[in-house]
Amino acid sequence: MSAQEEELVKQSASDMAAQLRSGQVSSRELVQAHLDVIEAAEPSIDAFLQVSADQALEQADAFDQRLAQEGAEGLPELAGVPIAIKDMIVTEGIPTTAASKILEGWVPPYDATVIKKLKAAGMPILGKTNLDEFAQGSSTEHSAFKTTHNPWDTDRVPGGSGGGSASAVGAFEAPLALGTDTGGSIRQPGSLTGTVGVKPTYGGVSRFGAIAMASSLDQIGPVSRSVLDAALLQEVIGGYDRRDSTSIPKPVPPLAQAARQGQKRDLKGLKVGLVKELGGEGYQPGVEARFNEAVSLLESMGAEVVQVSCPHFPYALAAYYIIMPSEVSSNLARYDGMRYGLRVMPPEGVPQTAANMMAATREAGFGDEVKRRIILGIYALSAGYYDAWYGSAQKVRTLVIRDFEKAFEQADVLVSPTSPTTAFRFGEKMDDPLAMYLNDVATIPANLAGTPAMSIPAGLSDDGLPVGFQFFAPQMRDEVMYRPAAALEAALEEQWGGPISKKLSTPWLDGLAQDSTK
Repeated sequence: MSAQEEELVKQSASDMAAQLRSGQVSSRELVQAHLDVIEAAEPSIDAFLQVSADQALEQADAFDQRLAQEGAEGLPELAGVPIAIKDMIVTEGIPTTAASKILEGWVPPYDATVIKKLKAAGMPILGKTNLDEFAQGSSTEHSAFKTTHNPWDTDRVPGGSGGGSASAVGAFEAPLALGTDTGGSIRQPGSLTGTVGVKPTYGGVSRFGAIAMASSLDQIGPVSRSVLDAALLQEVIGGYDRRDSTSIPKPVPPLAQAARQGQKRDLKGLKVGLVKELGGEGYQPGVEARFNEAVSLLESMGAEVVQVSCPHFPYALAAYYIIMPSEVSSNLARYDGMRYGLRVMPPEGVPQTAANMMAATREAGFGDEVKRRIILGIYALSAGYYDAWYGSAQKVRTLVIRDFEKAFEQADVLVSPTSPTTAFRFGEKMDDPLAMYLNDVATIPANLAGTPAMSIPAGLSDDGLPVGFQFFAPQMRDEVMYRPAAALEAALEEQWGGPISKKLSTPWLDGLAQDSTK
């Protein structure tokens, strides 16, 4: 890899797109440069479950030909820029496994709506990224196939469940990625890997073709290295879809316009609410220090900062871990060995019945964390406990929604740290599920309420690892969070002398550069 190619893969997606349009680089060259990085980085990062090199190059060639014949008019701004896809989103002709042995080798016969939109925009698909099995985890240690590493420290987790997408973008293997966010699975990995992660308003991006984990909580969203890139990607994938009954029949708000306005760093008239309950005890000192510094920067740009109380947020984690497993137990019941995916017959001497076949299939096909959540969900939905557990959790969910409504009467956007800690070491929390679940304490309220939320890098903690800063906006007002997020990003980058990603040591790129000089 030449120095020019190394500089290319480190650019923002919007800068890559500008070079595409001006003819300085082709989509094929962009794809090939990233495939070279993937080949060099994967032995230490393990972000991808499947690299679709041939398909990506074919898609790039088709786009280059289209651009030469028709020009760029009418195309989304990110047209021609490659992207990676979390393996929770179905892709025609490319295996989709949800990182589970029960779907190993399954090749979908159709594309998710978001994939159709990416293809229509001419965005080549680099491959499918790793995740916690069926998106159930906060560290990407629960994948059935491999463990993804954090590019900032390969002895540490990248967060989860979408650690593969976050690490791929953070390690320059892809300029953009898609993730799914059920309780923070885009934002928490974003915090731990120094990337931007966005959970759009529930229903703002079609879920058709996203493998269901918890249907009332799941949302597809962007992973990127800049706020503007996330805005441009959300504009590509967002919008109404009649195949998704929860899709909002409204146009995508002007997200990129809001981000570009924010880059001017003028926040006069904006009220920012600090959520009292999302901070303090349990939050790492370095995380709180970077958060407080970022709040001061928002104030310096003219924002008015007020403290708001959301008294039911402390109960959101408990409510989530009743509602989510309940929906998981229902959604994963379809994996029965009958129609597609893994089938394991009962051992000799055991009656060869459908029930025994299902039991053998699920025992072999599901991992420990998935089984744990299915059992929790079945218990919560059982006749004797439904009202006490599931019914009560739904009441708490309503109280969380009301907390948001009241808070947004006092402030335009709400802010908090994204994750209580920086990236932890592998195995550190595997034997303590409750400690693992606490990683999502600040992200879960947005999923329960369906509000949009975003994590951006806020600098490095005292341990040299990235810290995330989270914005919340009112439902269907995603653009409101893009303006202050872009402003804060611009102010922080002025302090850092450029994007935080440029502080990352990338030995895999150094190796490529050396190889290219031989």
